[in-house]
Amino acid sequence: MPLTVRLPTRVEQELKAYCATRRITKSEAVKEALGRLLAEAAVHASPYELGKEGFGADRSPAADIARHSKQLIRERFRGKARR
Repeated sequence: MPLTVRLPTRVEQELKAYCATRRITKSEAVKEALGRLLAEAAVHASPYELGKEGFGADRSPAADIARHSKQLIRERFRGKARR
């Protein structure tokens, strides 16, 4: 699939130098870079996975959280700077 990308002059020069030292084409370098970028993105955890250790960290029973949410929020943020 053809793709056209406009690069800033500095990036184009760096890409040209990179390709010359490794003896690969610009297309190969871009394919390799995109492959790494997409593989890295697939490895990252979801927001739930990142925060699951903190969920329920206040150790409040679930019923209390729903009934007393305003009070729990005030207690949690008590002492924080106010506007």
